[in-house]
Amino acid sequence: MGSVTTPTADRRATVSLFSRLRTADGQADPFPIYAELRARGTVSPAPWGGHLVTGYGTCDQVLRNGLWLEPDTDWRARQGARTRWSAPSSREISRTMPALNPPEHTRVRRSAGTFDRSTVEQIGRRVNDIVDRLLDTLHERLRAGEADFAELVSEELPVATIGDWLGIPSADWPRLRELTHEQVFTQELLPNASQLARSDAAMAELRAYFLELVRDRRAHPGDDPVSRWIRAWDELEPDRDKADEAVYFLALFVLLAALETTSTLLSTMVLLLVEDPGRWSLLAEHPDLVPEFVEETLRYDPPTHVISRVASQDCRLEDTEVRAGEMVHLMVGAAHRDPARCTDPDSFAPRRKLTHLAFSGGIHYCLGAPLARLEAQTLLRRMIARLPRLTLVRRPARAPRVAFRRLLNLDVSLT
Repeated sequence: MGSVTTPTADRRATVSLFSRLRTADGQADPFPIYAELRARGTVSPAPWGGHLVTGYGTCDQVLRNGLWLEPDTDWRARQGARTRWSAPSSREISRTMPALNPPEHTRVRRSAGTFDRSTVEQIGRRVNDIVDRLLDTLHERLRAGEADFAELVSEELPVATIGDWLGIPSADWPRLRELTHEQVFTQELLPNASQLARSDAAMAELRAYFLELVRDRRAHPGDDPVSRWIRAWDELEPDRDKADEAVYFLALFVLLAALETTSTLLSTMVLLLVEDPGRWSLLAEHPDLVPEFVEETLRYDPPTHVISRVASQDCRLEDTEVRAGEMVHLMVGAAHRDPARCTDPDSFAPRRKLTHLAFSGGIHYCLGAPLARLEAQTLLRRMIARLPRLTLVRRPARAPRVAFRRLLNLDVSLT
């Protein structure tokens, strides 16, 4: 007689898959594990409750449907006092724009008014200078041997770009970059207690820093985004303290969104470039493919592999019943390799023209997507034009995460 898979066995199998995702090998290449997870069904039960979604079409449907909400402050409070959702860092991040639902999300997004075409063009002129300066430093280091591209360029470009735009002193950039790496654990799929403690400490320091920044800009206003947000919120909110806190959350959101995922995009993009000499030659011969190379990087290995949503009412997702308040984890890293969506999904094909979910979708589509694309495309173009072909010295290490990808190093040398 054939064996029958029980719910307990199904849960154990899924737990085993996620245990493998947490290993160094799983973090280096999670995609075979995603394929096994996808084979269990487009929608499958998560071992800790809720559901996992691995099909591209279903993920896209959830992101674009207003019935699916962010796990906001009220939802987190309902999960109880002794859950990960009650951690101070979790409560704090729930008040930033990406974690808000309408109508508050609409109000805050309108007040932000950031990254329209003129703003991106203005920042773009500065990005060119920053990229050239960073590549100068990289080239000098490479003359003496190998260099860590992640440390010298990928980590520096986003913080210099957004720090300069916000008017943050350059002396503060290194610490703010460190704090963004620490706070991200509260947004991870299954953070442990020590990781949440690190997030809590980082978020407390970030709160103190940006509230002081807002107070300083109120006392000394200028022609910068924080000063403009103060003026906007003074019209929206009569309580001065509440207005300042709203500006703090905007500044915090912009920093976190601009640094963590963009630095990962840059490192992943350059890793894909240098690990295959043919890709460097392709771009050198066809620099017009730079935008497509960036988009294929975002499909092939996006900075964020998991996006979570909550059902606002009882509904069905594929053949699965989902109750109001239940969470679904959209496994974007798996969905991008869905063979029903993409031919030969495990191959990196810069000429491929497919949309992706790396910047989310619907009302929560990433506000900073144009800036991330600008930084990536500028860097890629300048590298191809200015540098001899780079060679990967060793495979990079990864941060111990599942949802948020990050290369800890990217050691390269001149060919």
